[in-house]
This record gives sequence, C-alpha cells and structure tokens, in this order.
Amino acid sequence: MPTYYLETPVSEADVRKLRVGDIVYVSGIMVTARDAAHRRIMEYVREGRELPVDLRGGVLYHCGPVVRRSGGGWEVVAAGPTTSTRMELYEADVIRELGVRIVVGKGGMGKRTMEACREYGAVYTIFTGGAAVLASNAIKRVVKVEWLDLGIPEALWVFEVENFGPLLVSIDTYGRNLTAEVIETARKKREEVFRKLGLT
Repeated sequence: MPTYYLETPVSEADVRKLRVGDIVYVSGIMVTARDAAHRRIMEYVREGRELPVDLRGGVLYHCGPVVRRSGGGWEVVAAGPTTSTRMELYEADVIRELGVRIVVGKGGMGKRTMEACREYGAVYTIFTGGAAVLASNAIKRVVKVEWLDLGIPEALWVFEVENFGPLLVSIDTYGRNLTAEVIETARKKREEVFRKLGLT
C-alpha cells in the first residue's frame, strides 16, 4: 500500500492524492481536540471569534494526552487516540469552517464527516489504539496549550511532531469510508451464515 510523508500545513492537493488504505506519516504541527474542545470551537465559529490556534491546512487529533510538568514546560507521557464517533456531531462543520486537512482518531466516523471530507478536501485517518507511548515518541515538543480550563484531556494541545504515524486512511476525498465498508461486509456475511443455518 502507498505510504506518504506529509508536512503541515497540508495542501488540499496532497490530501486529494490519498486513498482509503494508504499509510500516512505527518510532521509539523498537530492540535488535539476532544468533545469539549469541539463544542467550544464551534461556539467561537458561531460567534465570529478568533480561535487561539490556526487549523487551516492542519492536523486535528482526537486525543486526551497524559502530560506532566517538566522544566517549566510540559512533557507528553502518552498520547493515544480517543474514540472519534463522539466528535461526529461537530467534525463536518470544523472541516468546512476551519480548513482542517487531516483528522486522526480511532474507531471510524460517519456519513457527515465523510461528505465533508469529499467536498472540502480532508481525510480521516486511524492511529492504532493502545499505542499511546509510540505516539508520544513522535511528539518532539509541546508548542503551547490553550483552554486548560476544560481540563488537561480536553484542552487544545499544540504539538510539534515528526513522522507521526503510521496513520491509516479510513475516509478519503472520494466518498469511501473503510469502517462503514467493513461493517457492511460483516453484515452481509452474517446474513449469509444465518441463511445457511436456516436461522432467517
């Protein structure tokens, strides 16, 4: 499968080259955001307020990192992905309004996110759950943190990363959604097995 090494800010042209099943490594700036941060991001957008981070051409990571104070700054201990479906309510709007190019998480996302990726030029990628220490090794430094009032896991953490990955493209700009395809294939196989067993 093709492997791509991308740097932020990521261009729409680079993203539209990617296909479901491709492997991506990213270097540059990555911003974390979970449920509370997504809600506040959209509040800012609705109110016309400027965000404290620029997400255009950026990488948005569904992650609540484990961090500790170190030498007047922060050290990332672990940074595994959190389940992305919780952000389905917001992600299409974030992609449309803020120009995010790569979303990273686990567990897949739904139809609204898929349509936004297709229309606005973004991809959803999966980072392996349970590999939080591997993720932290690719984080070279904490650039800054915003919205700590939401709590450490929910804050916007801005990381400088180097070859963060491997990330598997699960939703591309061509209307494919790997997670949905796997679920549909499994459903059809289950129905076939039930028919053979006379359970339908």
